[in-house]
Amino acid sequence: MTGFIILDKPEGISSFIGGAIVRRVTGEKKTGHTGTLDPMATGVLPVAVGGNAPRFIELLPSHDKGYRASFRLGTTTDTLDITGTVLSTSDNIPDEEAVKKIIAHFQGEILQLPPMYSAIKKDGKRLYELARQGIEVEREKRIVTIYNCDFVSFENGEYTIDVKCSKGTYIRSLISDIGEMLGCGAVMTALRRTLSNGFSINDAHTEEELKSAEDVSQFIIPVDKALEAYPAIKVSEAQTKRFRNGGELDAARLHTKLVPSLYRVYSPDNKFLGLGEYRENETNLFVKRVFVND
Repeated sequence: MTGFIILDKPEGISSFIGGAIVRRVTGEKKTGHTGTLDPMATGVLPVAVGGNAPRFIELLPSHDKGYRASFRLGTTTDTLDITGTVLSTSDNIPDEEAVKKIIAHFQGEILQLPPMYSAIKKDGKRLYELARQGIEVEREKRIVTIYNCDFVSFENGEYTIDVKCSKGTYIRSLISDIGEMLGCGAVMTALRRTLSNGFSINDAHTEEELKSAEDVSQFIIPVDKALEAYPAIKVSEAQTKRFRNGGELDAARLHTKLVPSLYRVYSPDNKFLGLGEYRENETNLFVKRVFVND
């Protein structure tokens, strides 16, 4: 059983525990997830299962993320979400139209300061470990891309937005910046990841669904399907053997005009062999990653 299972991570557990859930229901020892979700967050957690599937995580074509997030104005906390210690409150709350204008402002490349309560390392230590000791360290702002930040609703004093963004974006920080720009502060109250590495919430399955399935393998997304944004190429029997042994292939013998890219490589009987890489001004297709099935 080798591929990806997309877990709809429940609230209150870490991504590590999410991976453990998938290990238990599949009986596989090798798993790896594609990006940490905060314990309070729910939604898409792609988990690579079996074989050497975890080694393909970094080669997935898309690392963009999508979220639906809710927030409340007039409060700030040390964690930037509702689980933290309150640092400030304000009664000077702007109206809905003002909030919508500010939300729309967050588009394109922005500089974002990573929160102290995050898994980023500083001098070998996770920032959240330092934060729990009451230590705040200097962090560098990073460039992230917000492809869209759309207003969804305003109900019971909370705003909900849909965000599509680049890898490394912190939605808690985005909401904090929105609150700062509005002059009243803001705190995230809920977060659901709807898109990760090309997998959507429609691909995700709850722990209950996985546990109750007669055959959990029905939920496996094959590794090559997860990589289907890359072009495919079929090779001969001799080339199959060479590729599996890590040898590069003569591009002129592949009978396909190659452009610089990663390629899904298949044997004559359509078995997925792995990813090859063709580089500009090179004459060979190099082995990027060999696929090993259980």
